[in-house]
Amino acid sequence: MFFVWLKRYVPRGIYGRAALILLLPVVLLQLVVVVIFAQRHFEGVTNQMTDTVLRELAQVLEVVAEAPARDDVAAAVQQSLGRLAIEVTPVPAEAVPAANSYLWYDYSGRVLARRLAARLPEYRAVDLSDGGLVDLYLQTGKGPLKLRFDRRRISAANPHQLFVYTVFFGVVLSLIASIYLRNQLRPIKRLARAAEAFGRGRHEPYSPSGAVEIRAAGNAFIDMRARIERQMEQRTLMLSGVSHDLRTPLTRMRLGLSMLEDDEAAALLQDVEDMQRMLDEFLNFAKGAAEGEPERVDPHVLMAEVVEDARRAGRDVTLLPPEGDGTGTVKLRRIAIRRAVDNLVSNAVRYGARAEVSVMLSDKTLRIRVEDDGPGIPEAQRVEAVKPFSRLDPARNQDKGSGVGLGLAIATDIARAHGGVLRLGESSRLGGLRADIVIAR
Repeated sequence: MFFVWLKRYVPRGIYGRAALILLLPVVLLQLVVVVIFAQRHFEGVTNQMTDTVLRELAQVLEVVAEAPARDDVAAAVQQSLGRLAIEVTPVPAEAVPAANSYLWYDYSGRVLARRLAARLPEYRAVDLSDGGLVDLYLQTGKGPLKLRFDRRRISAANPHQLFVYTVFFGVVLSLIASIYLRNQLRPIKRLARAAEAFGRGRHEPYSPSGAVEIRAAGNAFIDMRARIERQMEQRTLMLSGVSHDLRTPLTRMRLGLSMLEDDEAAALLQDVEDMQRMLDEFLNFAKGAAEGEPERVDPHVLMAEVVEDARRAGRDVTLLPPEGDGTGTVKLRRIAIRRAVDNLVSNAVRYGARAEVSVMLSDKTLRIRVEDDGPGIPEAQRVEAVKPFSRLDPARNQDKGSGVGLGLAIATDIARAHGGVLRLGESSRLGGLRADIVIAR
């Protein structure tokens, strides 16, 4: 529970997480090595070299103190300590800098400035802006002096190169590792796309590749997909055979009843029609969303066709203006979506007086909404309502229709086959049932 707050900062994708697992230890290791090396090498070496220069500066200060006048300081130091190669120049007080000056990446410069300030009472400031020289300002009995000498005498040369090399090679190696990592994760993404496409009712070509474990998962997916497709094919063939066998006796019964008197045959003919309708609904449910191939469809045009067909059949259905300004096409199974919406419209006009259909298309989702003014479905029974052969007496009057409870189940199955969902709610416009088919684009 302590690390729960970290979830919002951790990448959600497998590539981002794998890169984090790969790069985080490398970066931390480089930081630790740089810090330890800087402390143990650059700081230690700089302190030792600074102490050596401090001893030479002590000799210079002795000569300065013995000089007869301020103007004779430079000549006295050059005559007595010329071998030290330290140039001494008297400067006015206003020429002494108020603070140290060095480049932003000059790590050893900060170290030697602290060392000089701690060990040299006469110290006032140091100027390291010129990478090759040190300008040291001291306050002596002869007034302010500027001492100039070679930077190599007091600190390690180019201490920032360690940081530059570390960062440069760290970035190069991280890029190389990222390329190999992307190649290793690509088969996982291909497997995910193939599985997602199969869940949406599409058969996307896929061949296992990558590491042994990924190949094993890919082979398991191919076997599973093949078994499911064989099962669906066998079910379709079986139901087609059953449909053919049942339609034949129903046709004979209808022909036989047509020879009887109308008064005697009317009720039996109605029973035969009900049996035919129930058989058709059952076969439509068994087919699911497997009918037709996915194609690019304009949902606004498709819903206009569905509503027009429903109006020609005598149903009171209205197509509302599009919600939002979304346009374009969506990859759908045209026949399956028409069947799903037609079932929703049929339920709407069966249990209500009128229905309204609307389409909302955005960059990410497609929503097809069917609303009616019927009694609706209580919230506690909506999960049960989408199950096959489920008929809710309190919510729907059975005298108003002869369905077998497959309308919502068929719509749910088709929505799921497109990677979407069927949501039931209460219509705020008409007061009845609101059914939404929501599909990701």
